[in-house]
Amino acid sequence: MDDLRVARRLAANTIESYQRDLFSLLRFAHASGRTLEGLSRPDLEAFVRDLMSSGLSPRSVARAVASTRGLYRFLVSVGCLSTNPSVEVRAPRAWPSLPKFLSCDEVDRLIDGPDTATTAGVRDRALIELLYATGMRVSELVSLKPSDLNLPAGHLTVMGKGSKERLIPMGRAAADWVERYSESSRRQIASADCPWLFVNMRGGRLSRVGFWKILKKYALANGLPRDLSPHVVRHSFATHLLDRGADLRSIQCLLGHADLSTTQIYTHILEARLKAVYDEFHPMGKNASSLELG
Repeated sequence: MDDLRVARRLAANTIESYQRDLFSLLRFAHASGRTLEGLSRPDLEAFVRDLMSSGLSPRSVARAVASTRGLYRFLVSVGCLSTNPSVEVRAPRAWPSLPKFLSCDEVDRLIDGPDTATTAGVRDRALIELLYATGMRVSELVSLKPSDLNLPAGHLTVMGKGSKERLIPMGRAAADWVERYSESSRRQIASADCPWLFVNMRGGRLSRVGFWKILKKYALANGLPRDLSPHVVRHSFATHLLDRGADLRSIQCLLGHADLSTTQIYTHILEARLKAVYDEFHPMGKNASSLELG
């Protein structure tokens, strides 16, 4: 794992995922009475079939295959193996699915959910405002430190995947709520030497799971989708920007995507929405949009 962390500079969450994948491979090897070095290509293909039959998504299985290939490339490079048995092992095709997102009205209901007359409510309002205003990953949000923010200028700095730093504007409303939280709620619940911007009600660092639970609470209380997650808010941020004319390259920079192709999935959302509008309002309805041009 040091090779992933140091040489490839992968994010901690990605390394954790790779660890889980390789532990699954190790358990498979032990169950087969073999070592990792003793697994053959047919063994690895059987491992992939086991993962698929266990109910994992094609995307998760594809990541496990990538982790396995990376392991065997490393074993060959350090001389533990002379040949790589994983070269021809194929992952199932991970068909791209359209990300879920909230409507503007649903975002408003989510933002207005916290009771800002309470200490926790001010913190929660600042969290939600900032998440939607910036489109940050939840890991980036809960890792923020007060020194990462420039509230007068309305922007912040985050350390994203691959230890890549980026600057994100946050908007006046989000900056105002973060400032209010910093001056009131945070001072009431965090110790003077706490390095983290957002803390739980015990004064410790707010975890990703902790924030997910906060978001879930407001989703249930305000009639929002039960599967609402921080990533859905991130998708909403990107979709609403694109819907209002922002270019893909700018959205890519704001989201911290390494490849523009990752950002392009949001154009598919707009295409699907345009088709739905056409089907609903065009006189020929659904029959019109399904006609072939020629």
